[in-house]
Amino acid sequence: MTPTTFHTPVMRDRVLEVLRPAPGEDFLDGTVGGGGHAEALLEQTAPDGRLIGLDVDDESLAEAGGRLAPFGARVRLVRANFADMKAASESAGIAVVDGVLLDLGGSSHQFDTPERGFSFREEGPLDMRQDRRLERTAADILAESSEEELTRIFRTYGEEPLAKRLAVTVVQERARQPITRTIQLADLVRRVKFGSHRSIHPATLVFQALRIAVNDELNQLRRGLEAAVKMCRPGGRIAVIAFHSLEDRIVKDFMRRMSSPCVCPPGLPVCRCGLRRQLRLVQRKAFRPTEAEVSANPRARSARLRAAEKIEE
Repeated sequence: MTPTTFHTPVMRDRVLEVLRPAPGEDFLDGTVGGGGHAEALLEQTAPDGRLIGLDVDDESLAEAGGRLAPFGARVRLVRANFADMKAASESAGIAVVDGVLLDLGGSSHQFDTPERGFSFREEGPLDMRQDRRLERTAADILAESSEEELTRIFRTYGEEPLAKRLAVTVVQERARQPITRTIQLADLVRRVKFGSHRSIHPATLVFQALRIAVNDELNQLRRGLEAAVKMCRPGGRIAVIAFHSLEDRIVKDFMRRMSSPCVCPPGLPVCRCGLRRQLRLVQRKAFRPTEAEVSANPRARSARLRAAEKIEE
C-alpha cells in the first residue's frame, strides 16, 4: 500500500476551547481518524478522564491505536459508525459523556491513498468506502443507478449544476465500457464541463456526491446528532466540524431546532409541538479557522465548527 499521512487535527485549539475538557471528564470522538483531536482531549482530561474513539475505517483505528497507546486504559477504541455511538459506547463501558466531537468528511490518508479511490487526482479503483465492510462501491453506483438516480445523487449530494448532463454522459459511457477508475471518471467529467470557469477541479462535486452516497453520510450525520444529545450529560457539549455546505446546513439546522423552545408556526395561542429546549448554542455563527492555520494546514480552509451545550429545562 502507498504510504500515507494522517491529517493534522483541524481547529484543534478551538475544539478544546468549545468542549472545555477538564480532568476526570469523559469524551467521545466519533471520528477518531489518526487520533489528533483525541490526543488533545486526553491530555486535558488527565489523569483519569476517559475517551471513546469511534471510526469505521480500520486503518484509522490502527493509526489512532498507536498514537494513543501511551494513555493506556483511558482509551477505548471501537470500530463503529458514530450514528451508533450509544451502543458502541455502552459496549466500551461508558454510558454517558461530558462531550462529543464529530470531525466530518474523509481523512487525509483516505484521499492520499490511491487504492481507496477517493481522489480524482490519483489513479485508483472507484471505491470510496470509508468502511470497507460495506458492499457497494462508487463504481457499483455508477454501473447500477438509473439516469434519474444519478441526476439526483449529483444534484443533491454534490450540488452539481450540470447534474443531468453528467448523468446522461455516464449512462452513455457505461454502455461502451464500465466506469471503474478514478481518472477515467475525472476525465469524463472534465469533458462534460469543458470551459466551465470554477476555482475548483471540475470533478470535485461529482466525487463528493459519490462519496456521500456510498457512505450514506448525511443520514448517518442526522442519526449521529440525535445520538450525541442523548449521550451527553447536562452541561456537556457537542462540537461538529463540517467541510461542505450540505453537512454544515444539517448541523446548523439541528442545533438551532434543538435550542428553540418551540417550533410551532407563529401566531398559535398555545404551543402544540410539545418540544422542549435541549441545547444552548455556544455561538450562533460557525467558528472558522484562522489565516495562520489555513496557511499551515490547507485542509482547514473550508472547515466550519459549530458547538452547543446540553441543558435541562
